[in-house]
Amino acid sequence: MVVLQVLAPGEFGGLERVAHALAAGLHGLGHDVHVAAVLDGPGEHHPLLSELDHSGVPTHPLVLPGRAYLRERRAVAGLCRSLRPDVVHTHGYRPDVLDAGVARGLRIPIVTTVHGCTGGGWKNHGYEWLQFRAFRRFDAVVAVSRPLVERLARAGVPRARIYAVPNAWREAEPPLDRAAARLALGIPPDGFVVGWVGRLSHEKGLDVLLDALPHATDLPLVVSVVGSGTARAELQARARDLRLDRIVWHGAVPDAGRLFRAFDVFVLSSRTEGTPIVLFEAMAAEVPVITARVGGVPDILSPDEAALVPPADPMALAAELRAVYRDPGKARERARRARERLRRDFSVEPWLARYERIYQQVSRAAPAALVR
Repeated sequence: MVVLQVLAPGEFGGLERVAHALAAGLHGLGHDVHVAAVLDGPGEHHPLLSELDHSGVPTHPLVLPGRAYLRERRAVAGLCRSLRPDVVHTHGYRPDVLDAGVARGLRIPIVTTVHGCTGGGWKNHGYEWLQFRAFRRFDAVVAVSRPLVERLARAGVPRARIYAVPNAWREAEPPLDRAAARLALGIPPDGFVVGWVGRLSHEKGLDVLLDALPHATDLPLVVSVVGSGTARAELQARARDLRLDRIVWHGAVPDAGRLFRAFDVFVLSSRTEGTPIVLFEAMAAEVPVITARVGGVPDILSPDEAALVPPADPMALAAELRAVYRDPGKARERARRARERLRRDFSVEPWLARYERIYQQVSRAAPAALVR
């Protein structure tokens, strides 16, 4: 089967990791998989394309100015005519709204994966409104969590076209040990380190962790923040206003997924999530987790495997930080069970098989494509 995936990658985050795992996995099963990446700068150095090239997956960088929408659609149409895909699979707002319609116009079945919702201000809400309207025209809409299934149905997507497929995990390289990970991050070898990894944006909720820290001043902790984003300056100003001097801002770090053992506890403080890959990284490293109970998180971790707290609740988060510090043995036992669950319930082979079945189903139901 010929599959064309289309996305507009940002930094190498959760969406990009899922797209890479899917493309590389299907390629390994013998499918002819291609990935088109819409970029606003040179594509040869983008980490996603580098990883795909390393996996043997053909890539097609579409280097375009930010608003060159007609050129983008023409480029995607050209790829469809030359590759003649059986399925076009889009990821993310821009390809969902702009590019999927090109394939639909050529009678090529279209599939999308809904990785989550960003929320935030009116602009993001407007983008999501357009995206959810576009979902109604897809042949298959894959939701990575049960709450997303319900939101899609409320938005008018026929339930027969919605597929619940949680993300999967395949460890590319083993995590570094504690000493090596701390050395890589430049943090002291001793001490209690709270890790936070993600995009610095409103929906990821780093501000919730910052607001929790004044309620945990009795703990000798250091917070290690890994990630970049548009809200960095605002978050650093908030930390200064709260007089927080125990935060290390690392920015974006290559291979951050291998560094989780630097942390005594990992915090996910998001306001919204799908199936967060960053949780899988923490589980694989057997690091204790404190996570907001949002989106698909309760389908990944139970209270036996992590400390789950209400979203946007700094007091509850501070209480769990204190509990992990005071009883590290209990936290480590939860982390051990979390790692066992990751291996048992989120392996990549059944996940790939599910996507294969979805592709086959939409291909059989489609009329003859105009590019044949």
